[in-house]
Amino acid sequence: MPHLARLLHLADSALPTGSFAYSYGLESSITFGLVRTETEFRAYLYSFLQQVMGFEIPFINSAVGADTSELPTLLTEYDAQLLTPVLHRASLTQGKNWLKLLATFYPEVGVAELGRELAQQQLPAHFVPLFGLSLGKAGFALPDIQATYLHLALRDQLSAAIRLGFIGPMAGHLLQHDFYAIFESLLDSTDIRLYTEATRCTLLLDVAQMFHDDIYSRLFQN
Repeated sequence: MPHLARLLHLADSALPTGSFAYSYGLESSITFGLVRTETEFRAYLYSFLQQVMGFEIPFINSAVGADTSELPTLLTEYDAQLLTPVLHRASLTQGKNWLKLLATFYPEVGVAELGRELAQQQLPAHFVPLFGLSLGKAGFALPDIQATYLHLALRDQLSAAIRLGFIGPMAGHLLQHDFYAIFESLLDSTDIRLYTEATRCTLLLDVAQMFHDDIYSRLFQN
């Protein structure tokens, strides 16, 4: 199972992509009282995964197998819809790190050249579209790419909750195990939405993320 092993490697939190350092607004949500109990945290995670399915996954669907001529529209559309400044900065940082990583591991797919082209055209190198595009170029199947991204999103949220001291490690990993059943059902849908149908559906999470820079003490970037 070489592809499974390679995907597991790319999903390793030890890889220096920056995702492990981002709370994606969870710290703000806890600080401002949007998440106070484990029950509320479960609801938060479900809303977060719904947002991933409604916004990030359609862009990944469109990016896998996308032609170079389609990239300017795809990237600028994602940039236009990412309105939260802290998430915007984080996305560009992760995108830059991801391209370097994939260029090192898979030089044959031309990711390094892609990075130079984006820089020359001054296009925003956002993580989510480039995640789908680069893994598609590396030969991974769309369902595996979707599942890997959803795994990363879920894992990083739970890791952030553990590092914040909101839940313990065992409770966090049990939640992760439980939520796999939920995101598997989300991915079982045969409806492949593209980026033209992407929506952001969690207004309160976006508001909390917007106030992240105002938190007195921040453990994480956002």
